[in-house]
Amino acid sequence: MAQRLIVIGGDAAGMAAASQARRRRDRGDLEIVAFERGHFTSYSACGIPYWISGLVPERDQLIARDPETFREKFDIDVRLRHEVTAIDLDRREVLARDLDGGGEVRERFDTLMYATGAVPKKPGWADTAAGGVFGMQTLDDGAALRDWLDSEPRPRRAVVIGGGYIGVEMAEALIQRGLAVTLVEQAEQPMATVDPDMAELVTDAMRGIGVTIRTGLGVTGLEETDGRVSAVVTAEGPIPADVVVLGLGVRPNTALAEAAGLPLGTTGGIRVDRRMRVQGVPDVWAAGDCVETVHRVTGLPVHVPLGTHANKQGRVAGINIGGGYATFAGVIGTAVTKVCELEVGRTGLREKDAAAAGFEFVSVIAESTNRAGYYPGARTMTVKLIAEKPSGRLLGAQIVGWSEAAKRIDTLAVALWNGMTVDDMTALDLGYAPPYAPVWDPVLIAARKAVDALAAVGR
Repeated sequence: MAQRLIVIGGDAAGMAAASQARRRRDRGDLEIVAFERGHFTSYSACGIPYWISGLVPERDQLIARDPETFREKFDIDVRLRHEVTAIDLDRREVLARDLDGGGEVRERFDTLMYATGAVPKKPGWADTAAGGVFGMQTLDDGAALRDWLDSEPRPRRAVVIGGGYIGVEMAEALIQRGLAVTLVEQAEQPMATVDPDMAELVTDAMRGIGVTIRTGLGVTGLEETDGRVSAVVTAEGPIPADVVVLGLGVRPNTALAEAAGLPLGTTGGIRVDRRMRVQGVPDVWAAGDCVETVHRVTGLPVHVPLGTHANKQGRVAGINIGGGYATFAGVIGTAVTKVCELEVGRTGLREKDAAAAGFEFVSVIAESTNRAGYYPGARTMTVKLIAEKPSGRLLGAQIVGWSEAAKRIDTLAVALWNGMTVDDMTALDLGYAPPYAPVWDPVLIAARKAVDALAAVGR
């Protein structure tokens, strides 16, 4: 009899694992059943703000593979709108509820793939039945917000709570939809994934497109009128709102795992080894936003919920489930985003991360241009490097610039991944032509400045 793989979660990590396992084992050897509580599989959650804004016209453009493709091409039994409610490791079974048809199904497994992703952080005051309050974690969330924006009476005032990636991107999307937008952030800056001096550039850009930014301000509640949200309550008074988007971050979706006795790490994510096996539990694998991984710079466990990691981890798990061999090497937290035309990139440690990990370091900021200064379209680019003392090893980098900035972070990510020093980086043989870079690329200028800063403090 064929073995059976049960996959819990039908997005990036889960379906990457299922697909890789199928490529190595046919149905006669391995039956695959995937449960997904939503309406979609394998979609780009990162693209939701661009669908909301209208830049991406159609919802289905965000879907990489639909259930029919998985059924027909990969012979995977995809069951949408089925939520797994319990895992019985002793009996090797999962219990799932049919969210549309009602009733429950119990399915056995030989191998289990846990890929439930993350869930939005939701404070008590956000637990409301009022219409117009949205998280932004899934494509179903995006569809609900689109419907609300297109309904009557048309929303005119939006409040985005939280200034991380999703908050910043949704603020811009709602501006593009013609709403008046206020972004509320409890910290002293939005974009806490970069240092305050770099985040200030992002804040200025957001204000430049019309977003009102309120920092250092906590939210205590929501007001509603006739069943619809009408205001966000803060210590400084209410902020009128016809629609509220919650961008307060996420946490690993591990309630089901914890109830089943799977081990959790210090970050709250499931503990897995380098092959994505759940530690100490035979034939159970996990990947994506529900797991913790290792930061390659500090060696410490971290939870970094990004689609890039989820796809890679799912692929690794699937190769191993299918009988191959693969490992996941950890993360350095490389990420990029866009605010209007301003591009933001980061990799590795921020200053406070480096200090918390016990590093001694120097940090430098270098300003340059994205192209030769005389070439049309040359714009300012700001690069920040953090380097260890006295070795000069790169610990982290951030870039903010108006054009061709974001992808330059990849050069710095490769240097960081491979343990390069800023001295090494000054000799990098990077491409040059006036339309693409100055003779001294902004990365090289920043590396030279870091070398000088290390020399100034005696290394």
